[in-house]
Amino acid sequence: MIAKLQFDAAVIGGGIVGGATALFLRKAGLSVVLIDKGFCGAQASGVNYGGVRRQGRPPEQLPLAERSHALWGQLRELIGIDGEYIRSGHLKIARTAENFAKLEAYADKVRPLGLDLELMGANSVKERLPWLTGDVSGASLCHDDGQANPRLVAPAFARAARANGATVLKNTPVNAVEATGSGFALMVGGGTEIRSRLLFNCAGAWANKFAEALGEPIPLTRIYPSMVVTEPLPFRLPFSLGEEGGGFYGRQVARGNYIMGGGRGQALENPDFSRPSVMAASSVMQRAIDLFPHLQHAQVIRFWSGTEGEMPDGNPVISASTRIEGLFHGFGFCGAGFQTGPAVGAVLCDLAVNGATTTPISAFSIGRFTANHLNHEAKKGTA
Repeated sequence: MIAKLQFDAAVIGGGIVGGATALFLRKAGLSVVLIDKGFCGAQASGVNYGGVRRQGRPPEQLPLAERSHALWGQLRELIGIDGEYIRSGHLKIARTAENFAKLEAYADKVRPLGLDLELMGANSVKERLPWLTGDVSGASLCHDDGQANPRLVAPAFARAARANGATVLKNTPVNAVEATGSGFALMVGGGTEIRSRLLFNCAGAWANKFAEALGEPIPLTRIYPSMVVTEPLPFRLPFSLGEEGGGFYGRQVARGNYIMGGGRGQALENPDFSRPSVMAASSVMQRAIDLFPHLQHAQVIRFWSGTEGEMPDGNPVISASTRIEGLFHGFGFCGAGFQTGPAVGAVLCDLAVNGATTTPISAFSIGRFTANHLNHEAKKGTA
């Protein structure tokens, strides 16, 4: 016999975006079920390196990042823990004069959008940041950006949603989903049928499966970021750090461990999963040593990889469906999901409850990938 459950809203995907969406929907008074095929917060939102930055985001993402920045400041009130979140500052370094010029151009572009960046030339870097002993041509500092522990923060949003009255189903795959005309029907693991008036596709690297099933195929691909962690070392790196044009990023936690990334893992036979790449980990460590020679003899104690969704234009999908009323999408964050996740949940709640949001999201519409949208644009071009 099939068990049947009824909710106002069903959220597929228990990462930081899905958890935040479920939490804000509950705060708005809707009955909510949050469904994850594994453990909430165990995929991309829980396995990143923990940077919480606005600096470096494309201009169209900054209003969303700013809204999220405000929510990160309320993290304990939202999820009940501080998640080791600190506004340590985010330092972006340039190893060449050409890349420093890019940092200068970016600072000029985003200043009208409210992002105040402090630029430092090579001499200023050497004087003010003596712990940065590698060869650096300049840097950009965003003082209020920060860092947090993703293994604490990501699952805490789902727990907070449950504490606020949401039903959370872990280890529960969504086997089928369809629009019914008056809402949605989901067949999930355990022989349960879920009916909901609203549906939120927050399934991360697996979101294309649900988008396609509901008539909105999108070109999402999977990437497998690779991270390394060193043994605890004397504390030197006060900022979360990134490299312009180099792909290296890292931070040092209070316990002394350096957490660093910049390479790619390798997909397993089942592409839901990946394994770290020794070559990628070695490359990350070599780039770290170039900046911090004191890491030359540091021991790497752990490295890992995770599965993340990437879109071809580098922007996520955050929008209402172009074809089915009551369907909303939030996925494909290309590395930005941890910082922006709380605001994405708030925005999706805005769209569902109010029919609109004050946060500009037109650049993130799923319509930019749908056949109808592309055909419409082509016709306009020949008119």
